[in-house]
Amino acid sequence: GASISLEHDQWIEGVLEPATDAEIDGTLQVMGGGDWEAWVDALINSESIAKGCKTVAFSYIGPELTHPIYLDGTLGRAKIDLHQTSHSLNLKLANFDGGAYASVCKALVTKASVFIPGLTPYLMALYRVMKEQGTHEGCIEQMQRLFSTKLYGVSKVPVDGERLIRIDELELAPETQIKVNQLIETMNANNFSAVGDYEGLKREFMQLNGFDFNDIDYDADIELEQLVKSLC
Repeated sequence: GASISLEHDQWIEGVLEPATDAEIDGTLQVMGGGDWEAWVDALINSESIAKGCKTVAFSYIGPELTHPIYLDGTLGRAKIDLHQTSHSLNLKLANFDGGAYASVCKALVTKASVFIPGLTPYLMALYRVMKEQGTHEGCIEQMQRLFSTKLYGVSKVPVDGERLIRIDELELAPETQIKVNQLIETMNANNFSAVGDYEGLKREFMQLNGFDFNDIDYDADIELEQLVKSLC
């Protein structure tokens, strides 16, 4: 599939080979639920869990277009492990009147997502459509909605048939996905920056790393001693 090189502003076609068993195991270790369960177990064993404690892990599934990577591929294996871990942790935290959940989030620009094969064209199209519709959310806005309308402020945490919190409902709205797919069908190496929200995607990625802020002079000299003092 196609990806975008943010460094070179270039559309790149590539083929992703199937993961080896070692790569699958490594992905499960990094993105599965093992570390999450280890942390919660450690807190339980040290009697550090408060009554009513809730823990949430962030996941992604996306539309059918992203399923080869996020549902059927190696990342999907890790997501399934994460979701299953939420169920086992939920049983443990029930003893504290608490709960464990996996929240399926909207596609977002992160330091990882822009490097996932085939995802950047979808992100560009999604950002353009949702901004035009007035439904776009960044990381902070989405977490605010998750905590204020799903985890808290409600009598019961709303979950789907697989016990997943769905905060991706705006992304997956049929009218949104129809328009996104229409944009992707017309997107190519010559027009991707005009068809999708490439400017917005790249700016968001740059700002995640501290760059592309209009009120910062990146060419200004820095007094290192003053900088050190300000950090102390």
